Amino acid sequence: MTELNIVLVEPQIPQNTGNIARTCAVTGARLHLVKPMGFTVTDKHLKRAGLDYWDKLDITYYDGLDDFFARNAGEYYMFTTKAKHRHSDMEYKGKVYLIFGREDKGLPEELLVSHEKCCCRIPMRNTLRSLNLSNAVAIAAYEALRQNDYPELETEGQLHRLSWE
Repeated sequence: MTELNIVLVEPQIPQNTGNIARTCAVTGARLHLVKPMGFTVTDKHLKRAGLDYWDKLDITYYDGLDDFFARNAGEYYMFTTKAKHRHSDMEYKGKVYLIFGREDKGLPEELLVSHEKCCCRIPMRNTLRSLNLSNAVAIAAYEALRQNDYPELETEGQLHRLSWE
């Protein structure tokens, strides 16, 4: 069984974090927020983006990366535009931590160099800087879930007024 964890290192934009919180809520992923952050968790933009999902979240806060790594063990995947490996070539099994950096700087290069084998990127055109953070998290989370056959997620929907039959 895969346990999915989304880690945001020093997030700066509350709307991104709110959207990511919503993704975590609907997928059952745990959210880890590594300080310092560019906003407070009471920010109205953060709450609005997460809407009615805040009570469905499992969130842990950390005072920095050292605090995060001291308190968590598992399989780390560092998402960066600088990586040599594609996110879809990684194998997401066990206790999985998908780690994302700040919107303006990404993850520290010292961290990337020390974890080269678990650094991965989402393919994109080389003439543009990067995807929006909340979009990158959704892509990565759903790839990890797809590889594990969407554990504990509903895979069939139902019509409200009509029937498929």
